[in-house]
Amino acid sequence: MKNILNKKVQQYINANLTTDLHSLLLKKSPFLDVSMQEIVQQIKGKNVAQKKFPFLLKDDIVFPPHLNLEQASSQATAEFKAQSLMGKKIIDLTCGFGIDAYFLSQNFTEVTLVEQNADLLKTVEHNWNILNKEAKFINENLENFLEKNKEKFDLIYLDPARRDENKNKKFLLEDLSPNLLEIQDHLRNISDHIIIKLSPLIDISYLISVVKNCVQIQIIAVRNEVKELLVSINSETEKGQTSISCINLESNETIFSFNYLEEKAVVSEYSEPLQYLYIPNNAVLKSGGFHSISKQFNLKKLHPNSHFYTSDKLVERFPGRVLNIENIESKQIKKGEKYNVISKNYPLTPDEIKKKYKISDGGKAYLIFTQTQKNKIILRSV
Repeated sequence: MKNILNKKVQQYINANLTTDLHSLLLKKSPFLDVSMQEIVQQIKGKNVAQKKFPFLLKDDIVFPPHLNLEQASSQATAEFKAQSLMGKKIIDLTCGFGIDAYFLSQNFTEVTLVEQNADLLKTVEHNWNILNKEAKFINENLENFLEKNKEKFDLIYLDPARRDENKNKKFLLEDLSPNLLEIQDHLRNISDHIIIKLSPLIDISYLISVVKNCVQIQIIAVRNEVKELLVSINSETEKGQTSISCINLESNETIFSFNYLEEKAVVSEYSEPLQYLYIPNNAVLKSGGFHSISKQFNLKKLHPNSHFYTSDKLVERFPGRVLNIENIESKQIKKGEKYNVISKNYPLTPDEIKKKYKISDGGKAYLIFTQTQKNKIILRSV
C-alpha cells in the first residue's frame, strides 16, 4: 500500500484515468515497486467512485480489487440507510469495503468493523484514517467472532456474501455466507436490532417465512433500478407485523408502504382504461403490494396480472409513472413513428411489436400493449 501512495505513482494514476485499461495493462510499469496491475486497480477504483461513492475521491484513498467495489453499496443507498438509525454502539459483521459502515456509523459513538479479508480490512482502516473516522477493526471470521464475543450492541449490520466458492450467485439465506438461518438466534443474543442487506432477487414471502421477528423490509431502488433489499429484525416484533416499504432514490416519488399480511386481505376493483394510467415503479413491482397500492391511491386495476392502474381524476404523488392516455386501434399506429413501447400481459414483446408495426424507439409518446378483464388493448399517451 505504501508504494501505491507514492506521489509520482498517484500522479501517474490520475493522468491515466481516461486511458484504455486493456492497452495500459500491455505496457510495462514505469515504477520498479508497483505493477501495472496495481495501477490499473486504482484507476478502476477511481472511475467506479466517480459514480458510485464520490465521497472517496480524495487524495491518498486506496481502492480494493474490482469484485469488492462491485459488491459495495453505493453512496446513495448507504446515506439513505443511515438517515433514521442512531445509538451508541454499532457493529458491521461483514465490513467489506466499508461504504455502508461509514455512513451508518455517523450517528453512533462506538464503531466495530469485522472483516475476514485482512488486505481489505487494512485498506478500509487506511481510508478511514484519511477520512478522520475512528473504529475498532477486527480481522476475524464472522462465526469465530460470534463464538468469542460477549459484548452487546445497539445495532448489528451485515451484508452476507452472495456467491459460492465458484463465484456463482446464491439467494437462499441458508446458502449465503454466513448462513443466516444458523446464526440469527446468536445475533439476537447480542442486539435487539439487526439489519441485513440482501439481493434484490430474493423472494419476499420466503424471507418473511424464515426470518424471525422481521419488522420491516425495505426495497431500495436508485432511478427505478432495484439495488437491494434491507431486512430489519427487532426482537419485540410480533409475527405478522412486517411492513414493506418501496423507495426509489434520486427521484421525486413518494415512499410506498404497506403491511404484508393486510395485502393478502385487500381486494382490488377493476375497470377499463379511464383518463389516466398509472405504472408502478420497479420497487413497488418487486414488493407485490398490487392490491394495497390500488386501495391507498383509490385506483382501479386493469387486470389481475397487468399491474396497471387507472382513474378519471389525476392522483398526485403516485410512486411511478403517470400517463394521460387514449385507447387506440392498431391501424392508428403509423409506420416510421417513434414511441416508448411497453408490453405487459400481452402476447408480443416490445421488440416484436416494433417489428410488426415498423416503429422505432424514441420520442416522448408511449404505446402500452396490455389487456383488461375484457380484452387486449393498445393505449397511447397524449
